[in-house]
Amino acid sequence: MESKVSPAAFFGHGSPMNTLEHNVYTEGWHTFGASIEKPRAILVISAHWYINATAVTAMSQPKTIHDFYGFPQELFDIQYPALGLPELAHEVAEVVKPTWVGMDTDSWGLDHGTWSVLHHMFPQADVPVVQLSIDASKGFDYHLSLGAALAPLRESGVLILGSGNIVHNLGALQWDKPDAGTEWAMSFDDVVRDIMTSDPSRLPSITSHPAYVKAVPTPDHFIPSLYVAGLATAAQTVAQPTLRGYAMGSLSMTSYII
Repeated sequence: MESKVSPAAFFGHGSPMNTLEHNVYTEGWHTFGASIEKPRAILVISAHWYINATAVTAMSQPKTIHDFYGFPQELFDIQYPALGLPELAHEVAEVVKPTWVGMDTDSWGLDHGTWSVLHHMFPQADVPVVQLSIDASKGFDYHLSLGAALAPLRESGVLILGSGNIVHNLGALQWDKPDAGTEWAMSFDDVVRDIMTSDPSRLPSITSHPAYVKAVPTPDHFIPSLYVAGLATAAQTVAQPTLRGYAMGSLSMTSYII
């Protein structure tokens, strides 16, 4: 019997407070998790593991990392006790050869880019989770190609998730616009949507957009979308936008599923 290919998705995770809230985005994450076949494991590319190397978490019991400050104690009390899966870490390293992937057995774990979404998607924390770091020293083409190289994992029951934000400029937040986006943010988001829904392989070209520097002042939150674009390219398909919206003017919450 032919194996069923697991979906892949990019989710705009926004504020860590989404972990505690019930809104259109968290409901969408929950609905997605409930609508798919339970995966063997989840591989997450989170904006918040941004280092100068490509590595995977390879421990059996990853810790819940509270990588933020200034939030309510209730958020720091959140634990997401999903198991790791060292076996999957080694599968990742094998499938992307000759790209080198380091095995992290103790320094990282699950950061809030991962658990804020999975808290709603799989609230029982009953699916093993592995994180793949973002190599900050590499360009967009590298991340697109690495995403494509991960494609065979989808055929073995691995759900691949990117977690970040297409537009993420904390210096331009407008607190009086909790559910709105600025014109420049929406314009940039629209161009990314056009690329993702027509030819995801062109996503690295977004750096030429006039609003790129303002929408992506640092690439950490954007890069996870390149992994999903790469997976779509490998599957010779396009991504479908979902959960479109904005927060505080300069955060896009747009998500994509393939």
